[in-house]
Amino acid sequence: MTARMRGMIHGRFQPFHNGHLEYLSGAAEHCEELFVGITNPDPTRIKPEDSDPLRHLPESNPYSYVERLLMVKAAAQDAGLDLGRLHVIPFPVNEPELWHAYVPPDVVQFIRLFSDWGGTKLERLREAGFEVVVLDEGAEKEISGADVRAAIRDGQDWERLVPRGVVGVLRRFERAAV
Repeated sequence: MTARMRGMIHGRFQPFHNGHLEYLSGAAEHCEELFVGITNPDPTRIKPEDSDPLRHLPESNPYSYVERLLMVKAAAQDAGLDLGRLHVIPFPVNEPELWHAYVPPDVVQFIRLFSDWGGTKLERLREAGFEVVVLDEGAEKEISGADVRAAIRDGQDWERLVPRGVVGVLRRFERAAV
C-alpha cells in the first residue's frame, strides 16, 4: 500500500465507541486521506438486512447523522489524527446503486469482519468494484454499539466504552439517556 492511498471505513456509529476508534486508527495508518462513511444517514431510507436483523430498528439508531459526524470528528481529534485528511460523509450502505454519488471510485475500503453482516458488506463492496482490505482478520469484536446503548440505558459506566470526545458530544446533545 502506498502512503498516498485514499481509504474509507464505514459504520453506523450508534454511538462511536472505542472499537470504532481502533478501526479508524488502523485504517488511518495506511492512508494519506481517509473517508469515514456514516451508514444509515437518513432514517427514512433504512432497510432491513437479513445478515443483521436488528440494524434497521429505531432503537438501534438513536443518534442523528450530525451527532455521529461530531462523534467521529471528536474521536479522531482525541486520537491525534489530522482532521484535514479526514472526510466524514454519508454512506447509504444498503443502497449500492447510490455509492458513486458519495464515494470516490479509487478509495480502498477497509472493513473488519466480525459477523455475517461484515461478509455481506465485503461482498457488496467487491461487487461494486472496490478494493477491500480486511483489518484485524481473525479478531473478535470486543464491544458493540448495542453494548454502549445498554450501558447508557441501564445507568452503567458507559463513558469508559467511548472516546473522551464522544462523551462530550453525547452530553452536549443530552443523549446519554437513550
